[in-house]
Amino acid sequence: MSQPTAIEIYTEMTPNPESLKFVTNRHILPNFQLDFRTREMSEGSALARTLFAIPFVNGVFVANNFVTITKKAEYDWFEITPELKESIKQFLQSGQKPVDDALLPKEVQGSDTAAGQQSPEEKIKDLLDKYVKPAIQMDGGHIEFKSFENGLVKLSLQGSCSGCPSSTITLKSGIEGLLKRMVPEVQEVVADAD
Repeated sequence: MSQPTAIEIYTEMTPNPESLKFVTNRHILPNFQLDFRTREMSEGSALARTLFAIPFVNGVFVANNFVTITKKAEYDWFEITPELKESIKQFLQSGQKPVDDALLPKEVQGSDTAAGQQSPEEKIKDLLDKYVKPAIQMDGGHIEFKSFENGLVKLSLQGSCSGCPSSTITLKSGIEGLLKRMVPEVQEVVADAD
C-alpha cells in the first residue's frame, strides 16, 4: 500500500495586498469556484467556516487547487500566514468535503470522469480550470467557458480581463495554443461578445 501524498501548500501574492493565494497540491473544488465574502455567506462550506473561525479572516475564495484569503487590514501576512496554512492543511487531511453539494451546479456534483473518457468539451473545461483560470484569477480576472462547436471555442473574459489590451494576445497566443496542442479538435478560440 502506498502512502498518501503529503499535502503541500505555498502562497502567491495577488494584486490585492489584503488577499493572499494559498495553493495546494490537492484538488479542493475542481471545475468550479465559490466566493464567500462574509462569515454569514459561508453556510454550506465547511472549509470557509473553518477559516472564518480565525479572527483575522475577512473573505474566502475557493477554487480548483487554491484558496484565496482576504485578511482584515490591521493584520500583517507574515504574522498570520503560518496559522492559515496549517488550518487549510488540517482541513484537507480531515477528508471533509470543502463545500456541500447543494452549492454546486448539477454538472459539477461528483464529477470525477477519467481523462481518457472525456469529451473534447470536458477536456477544454478541465484545461481551462487547471492551467488558465488560476493565472487569470491571480491578476483579478476570470475566464468562463461558453461553448465548443465545429472546432470553435468561445470564452467570456471577465473582471480585469474584460477590455484589457493584452487579453487578445493571451487568448490567441496562450490559451488557443494550449487548447490546440492538448485537444486536437480545437481549431480556434475567440472571446464571446456577450
